Order: sequence, then C-alpha cells, then structure tokens
Amino acid sequence: MLKDEYGRVVTNLRIAVTKKCNLRCFYCHKEGESNPGEEISAERIVEIARAFKELGVRKLKITGGEPLLRKDLPDIILNLPEFEEISMTTNGILLEKYAEELRECGLSRVNVSLDTLDAEKYRWITGGGEVQKVVNGIEKACEVGLTPVKINMLVLGGVNDNEVDELLEFTNSFNRGNTKAILQVIELVPFPGFEKYFFDISTIEEKYARMATQRRVRAMHRRTQYFTPKGVIEFVKPMDNTAFCMHCNRMRVTSDGKLKPCLLRNETITIDGKHGEELARAIIETVRKREPYFKG
Repeated sequence: MLKDEYGRVVTNLRIAVTKKCNLRCFYCHKEGESNPGEEISAERIVEIARAFKELGVRKLKITGGEPLLRKDLPDIILNLPEFEEISMTTNGILLEKYAEELRECGLSRVNVSLDTLDAEKYRWITGGGEVQKVVNGIEKACEVGLTPVKINMLVLGGVNDNEVDELLEFTNSFNRGNTKAILQVIELVPFPGFEKYFFDISTIEEKYARMATQRRVRAMHRRTQYFTPKGVIEFVKPMDNTAFCMHCNRMRVTSDGKLKPCLLRNETITIDGKHGEELARAIIETVRKREPYFKG
C-alpha cells in the first residue's frame, strides 16, 4: 500500500503519455508540466505502471497532451497490467477514429473535455477545434462501450458559465440502456493571467443540490454526485479546498517520465535509470513525502 505521512493512500495513477496536443486551449495547465524533456517510451510507461500496480494502485488514467496523438497508444494499453480500470482523458477530436480499437485493447472508459456546444465559442477556446468532431467522438465512445463517459466542462467566467444546463442535457442524452454519461463541472485554477476567467461554481452546485433526488459522495476529493431530473452532475472545486487535497489519492507521471506528487506544485522527481526494486523504493519514498497543497 502506498501511503503518505498524512494517511492518504494512493490508489490512482495518471500517466501523461505525450506533451503534444492538436488543440491550443488557452487555459490548459498541461498536467502541471512546464518544460518537459524527451517523451516517455512505451516500454517505460508499461514498466512504471506495473511498478505502481504491484504497490497497490488500482486505477490508471492516461492523459496528455492529447493521448490519441501517440500512434503506439493501442499497443501501450494492450501491454499494461490489469488494473480495476484503465481510463483516458481526451479532447475527443480523434476519438471517433480510435474508440473501437482502444476498447478492444482494454481501455475501460473516457473523460472528454467539452466546455461548450457553441461551434464558434469552441473554436475560440481551443484555438481552432471543431466541436462536431468531439460530439461524434462521444457518440462513438458510447456505442463501443467506453462508459461511463465523463464530460469535463471547465467553467470560464463570462464565457460559458451560463451553459451548464445545456451541457447537462447533452450529457444526459447518452444515458440510455447500459450506457452512462456524467457531467463534471470543473472550477478553473486561476493561474497567473487567467484570473479574469475564474468563476466560483458554488452557486451552480447549490442550484443542482436543491433539485437532486439522490446524492453520492465519492471517495476521491469527497466530491458529491447529484442525480437530478436533468442528469447526473458532479462538481470539482480544487481552489482553497482542503477536502480536495486531504482526500487526494493520485500520483502523476509526466510525459518525460518523472514522478509528480502534486499538480499545483512545480516539484518533479527524476526516476531515470531506476528499475525493479530501486524504482519501487523511489515511488514509495516520493509518495511518503507528499503534502496537501491546501491544508486545514
């Protein structure tokens, strides 16, 4: 079991398989990477994933950049150890093309970033993306069984803060039969230069809390899912949120193969050249030293 000195058990691993992306979203935090080095090899991804699995990690999430830009992604997924769940976060642009193959290789489900259904606004936010490609990708993911699909909507003040209802109705349209879809409403981390787009999503959450017919509190970050007549919705509030940090069960691996204990800190731990027991010891020690960014 991987546990830090605050009693937080690491059960989830996020591996950024590339720094490359086919969109240019102006707010992107790039999984906390600033100047990544050479892209991690497929063999090293599998080796690190296996080390974490042997130390008790149960779930793996593949991130980027845009993971679907890696041509060897199907082989990577095929060779990963057997986790309870292998999921992927994607912008969805290439999802329609690759969804079926990735499902056959062992991918469990996807998170798809989609901040608006407005085509012009989407192009502006993403630096030229086509929203219909994302919609097609979500439809294909549902068709082949990459579910539950989670749609990640980052709320940008003055841009899309009035579109939650529309995105929830869109998300709920995929809830049919065995297919499930959930909307995750995410609060912007106001990194320098983005402060004007910060929007406190508490008021939106209060609205859906009032109409909820059922609630479920997830272990990760103590997030609450609200089951409403319009669909299932969840809120992610990282800023100044001690619960977010105190219940964090994640470790990250950067696209150049370093350990990153905290998204909001610049610290990375080099594990180049470490294999077997030495790699395991490095992981254990890195986890042990983790500290919550926001403390109570």
